[in-house]
Amino acid sequence: MRKSLWQTFKEQRHLQIMALLGVLWMLVFNYAPMYGIIVAFKKNYRITESLFSLSFLKTSWADSAGFQHFINFVKDPEFGNVLANTLGMSILKLLIGFPLPIAFAIMLNELRSPRFRRWVQTISYLPHFLSWVVLGGILTTWLSNTGLVNQLLMLAGFTKEGVTFLAEPNYFWGIVVISDIWKELGWSAIIYLAAIVGIDPELYEAATVDGAGRFRQIFAITLPSIKGTITILFILAVGNLLNSNFDQILVLWNPLNASRANVIDIYVYHVAMRSMRYSYASAIGLFKSIVAFVLLFMADRVTKKLNDVSLF
Repeated sequence: MRKSLWQTFKEQRHLQIMALLGVLWMLVFNYAPMYGIIVAFKKNYRITESLFSLSFLKTSWADSAGFQHFINFVKDPEFGNVLANTLGMSILKLLIGFPLPIAFAIMLNELRSPRFRRWVQTISYLPHFLSWVVLGGILTTWLSNTGLVNQLLMLAGFTKEGVTFLAEPNYFWGIVVISDIWKELGWSAIIYLAAIVGIDPELYEAATVDGAGRFRQIFAITLPSIKGTITILFILAVGNLLNSNFDQILVLWNPLNASRANVIDIYVYHVAMRSMRYSYASAIGLFKSIVAFVLLFMADRVTKKLNDVSLF
């Protein structure tokens, strides 16, 4: 006899309650705040005004059927520079920072000494637990004209005088990409290590009997076995292309490198907090979210056609 929905719920009540709490959290903190999107279509929102007040509801809509703020952003003289900086750093992080954790996880898996592997893992994880405020202070000190990096370069004979790297716009993208990899490499490798551990050891034993070396086994067994994990994380990484890690950019940003550091998130922060243009800032944030969703959907469709793995 087929069980009713209520009977199934009663039997699984502990698991169902845990799941419902997660759904409730998502509704409260992810979906309910979406009502605030309406600010992006209003003419001029004031922070002292309640979103549920009658005066706010009566506030006139922005021109051009409420889309004037979006049009203004596209026409903004900073639009091209902001978009180029955002995509430039994000694409570099994707091209360089995405494959490195995979390679690092495989290298850790190949280490024969468990003690040495744990030691390497611990050291590589540590930067992840430090905030960008702390790491920003460390990087600012290291990259000053008398800092560690300049001292090493002068000892090696690459330069005769110190360079203030964070004051040079041309170095900013490289600093952001390298520091992001340094902070997240070990932590990002955890999920790949977990996927590698789940591979059947008999596959490696059979490959060894057939004469395949460790390098051959990586390409014939390890990588194909974790293909699904790699694909899902790649889709999510593409969806986050326009997220430039606000904390990192904010602590490294200064007026001297602003031309290469002004990304969408920083621009929104300055528009909202300095110019008090909250409706305009909300419109830019919504624009970024819509583009991110389109990128996520396109990456999902492409990967589904290529290897039949997708999110949806």
